[in-house]
Amino acid sequence: CDVPFGNVMASEMYFLILSGIFRIWPRPTRKRHPVHTSPIPSDLQPPVARAIVREVGLRDGLQSIATVVSTAHKIDWINAAYAAGQREIEVGSFVPARLLPQLADTAEVLAHAKTLPGLVASVLVPNIKGAERALEQGADLMIVPLSASHAHSLANLRKTPDEVVAEVARIRALRDSSGRRTLIEGGVGTAFGCTLQGEVAESEVLRLMQALLDAGADRVSLADTVGYADPASVARLFEKARALVGDRLACAHFHDTRGMGLANVYAAWQTGITRFDACLAGIGGCPHAPGASGNVTTEDLVFMLERMRIATGIDVTALLALRQRVAGWLAGETLHGTLWQAGLPQNAAPAALREAATA
Repeated sequence: CDVPFGNVMASEMYFLILSGIFRIWPRPTRKRHPVHTSPIPSDLQPPVARAIVREVGLRDGLQSIATVVSTAHKIDWINAAYAAGQREIEVGSFVPARLLPQLADTAEVLAHAKTLPGLVASVLVPNIKGAERALEQGADLMIVPLSASHAHSLANLRKTPDEVVAEVARIRALRDSSGRRTLIEGGVGTAFGCTLQGEVAESEVLRLMQALLDAGADRVSLADTVGYADPASVARLFEKARALVGDRLACAHFHDTRGMGLANVYAAWQTGITRFDACLAGIGGCPHAPGASGNVTTEDLVFMLERMRIATGIDVTALLALRQRVAGWLAGETLHGTLWQAGLPQNAAPAALREAATA
């Protein structure tokens, strides 16, 4: 049917007005990484971004299993990981040997790690005594764990979360007086919930994260200690955290307890996070968090990132070879990972590399 000319003009003016409003209306901004959309096969494309995979199997992994790996094998592990391209490794924890005999040789392992050029060797320190040893041994980074769950904090550290914040202030004073350049990272655990306490409020996680920085931590990280996180909750919390502290939120730590570890990594990546913790063969957990099974598997994570054209500098074939050696040292222990079972796809590497990976 015919439409009156005046109505047409009115409709066009209304459309132009709306178009103008949408052009000037402020849209929320979020740091996102480029998405690869080229029709050229991904294996022929150059990387579009970079990520860091920090190996934590020598600490988070080994503390959670009964087998005590020898110092010589730990050194072999570090050497092989370094040769594969890993440049950040958490080598142990300065805790009393009676509590974690698996990590009693951390000083010796750290001393070797310090001989490898360009390797950032980190250790976990639960208190100022551990920090003293880390500084004496020249660790590049000290990770101070803090649980946002009050119940888990008492079970794991025998301190409330705010008492841990006060301990970080003392560690910062000690670091500054020592003249060392060792960085302090406050690791906020149980950030997505806790098997002891249940729900952990996002507001409490953000409050404690800011408190750690105010107390003197150089940077912070967020950890899904018990594997409660999902991609939506990860995106929501990490966006809020980055809005609060920016790039001082330096790392994400996920467990694959319920099969969502890699999906959670991708969700954190989408918010701008570029450093991720992982354990070779997916070992790991927490002695004081019932049900907290293995961490995101290093070899699976590196494979996923590289297939997405995100450069890690790590040779996944070398990681698979290292995993095979570590499996021999951990006979009888439960290992995880899907790349190890499925193997590299036919278009992922030359035939020689595929044969080496599955040998």
